[in-house]
Amino acid sequence: MKGSSMADLDDIKEGKDFGLDKPADLQGFYLKGAAHYDWGMKNRLSRIFNPKTGRTVMLAFDHGYFQGPATGLERMDLNILPLCDYADVLMCTRGALRSTVPPTNTKPVALRCSGGNSILTELSNETVAVEIEDAIRLGVCAMAAQVYIGSEYEHKSITNVLKLIDTGTRYGIPTLAVTGVGKDMARDARYFGLATRIAAELGAQYVKTYFVEEGFEKVAAGCPVPLVIAGGKKLPELEALEMAYKAIDQGAAGVDMGRNIFQSEAPIAMIQAVTKVVHENFTAKEAYQLFLDLKQAG
Repeated sequence: MKGSSMADLDDIKEGKDFGLDKPADLQGFYLKGAAHYDWGMKNRLSRIFNPKTGRTVMLAFDHGYFQGPATGLERMDLNILPLCDYADVLMCTRGALRSTVPPTNTKPVALRCSGGNSILTELSNETVAVEIEDAIRLGVCAMAAQVYIGSEYEHKSITNVLKLIDTGTRYGIPTLAVTGVGKDMARDARYFGLATRIAAELGAQYVKTYFVEEGFEKVAAGCPVPLVIAGGKKLPELEALEMAYKAIDQGAAGVDMGRNIFQSEAPIAMIQAVTKVVHENFTAKEAYQLFLDLKQAG
């Protein structure tokens, strides 16, 4: 990481007392950190996170903005639209929303608002690709951009998210900060804890990060706003369900899954199984059995 010595990196301390046995004080609203927002912001968050469970299942199909017709997204009208009714939130670009999703859709939309590079170049070197007026015109419930901590373009990515936070707050639209870490940084709780905390302290209303096997409960506890986990690369269905279960059990407020749903052998069965884990506390084994039953029936 340019401009930092190893001593600086070593100075990123691990927290000690995360109060894991003490729930966060919600101060009169059901979502962590959201008690003092305006009505419009709370209303949009209440559409994203189910008020009965405080959790969400987001269906991510924004991959095409940097990698083109990715596997499973060649025809979004065929591959994604059948899944929309089963998701709580749709995570997509404005191009996909306008061209593919019917305006009769009533699912809340988390709009991908960063862009500017393809998979062939440095993805952290993005810009804000959507003006606030277009987000308002589309009626979205959240705006999303990447925060790359420890990357060459860290400052630029943080500036992008700050722009969304400032303009979104002005109009009552939440910002989802999607965290990443630099290539030289370990994908562990220490650095994802750093990235998620920075995003929350900058003012993001919720944060998307990756699940880590060791210490994720500390990442979740140390972030003062809701966390959702990224699905990441395609896993066998049982493993994806196990990841979702562990994340929810350790403090995540939901999942934002794409490839682990639309690349599944039975996508509709898979999104229903994930929903049972997130909203009804199914174990991974229970959800996987449901997946198998629905797959066989369907």
